[in-house]
Amino acid sequence: MSEWIDITTDTFIRTVRINRPAVKNAFTTDMYAAMADALCGAEEDTAIRAVVFLGVDGCFTAGNDLNDFLAHPPHDEDAPVLRFIRALIGSSVPLIAAVDGPAVGIGTTMLYHCDHVIVTEGAKLIMPFVNLGLVPENASSYLLPHMVGHTKAAEYLMLGRTMTGEVAHQFGIANELVIPEDLESAAMRVANEYASKPPAAMRKAKKLMRHYAPQLEEQAHQEMLLFREGLESAEAKEAMTAFLEKRKPDFSNLA
Repeated sequence: MSEWIDITTDTFIRTVRINRPAVKNAFTTDMYAAMADALCGAEEDTAIRAVVFLGVDGCFTAGNDLNDFLAHPPHDEDAPVLRFIRALIGSSVPLIAAVDGPAVGIGTTMLYHCDHVIVTEGAKLIMPFVNLGLVPENASSYLLPHMVGHTKAAEYLMLGRTMTGEVAHQFGIANELVIPEDLESAAMRVANEYASKPPAAMRKAKKLMRHYAPQLEEQAHQEMLLFREGLESAEAKEAMTAFLEKRKPDFSNLA
């Protein structure tokens, strides 16, 4: 478990709150492990009918804690981040996310696996993988082009531009656009709506809708192979060093 992931279960609804506000809810290995355990536990417990992801203090997550990530890169299939990705892809439990402020990296790509996403106008969805000398993860290179088309997906996956909450709503990535004060109550309203439905039928319906899950698993696997390769590249080393040194990266001498 992690001190920065708050997991509560109230009757039929499990809430997973990312609670590390001092560093904008940046993920550590232990946090990924806690979230993976929360999802796997919900999958096994048929009493749980919905899982809700929340942030704190006007922030969903700044993505990976870079120092922790560099110290514990995902070298094998048992890495906590990969367990979390597999749990997202394989979940038959309805997943709801409520997003305000930054949602960086996996903070954005996890939304593509949710069944209901609620955002504020202040939500900022950012996938900076290529900017860091890496490739997209969490099957986002498959899902986002299917959601918004290749050219728009390239804008966000390859150029790393910021997608606002309003744009995410227009694209259909988010179901609802609300003011920050209504964000959590809206998420719980939807979770209770899911929880009120016949639970076995709901899980079966989601499995039918996610019939392409094996393809997502394979895409996520191929992404991770290239991701690991990228971690050893000169591009990634320059990008991450520049980030830690708070300067602009220089790729001019790289082939």
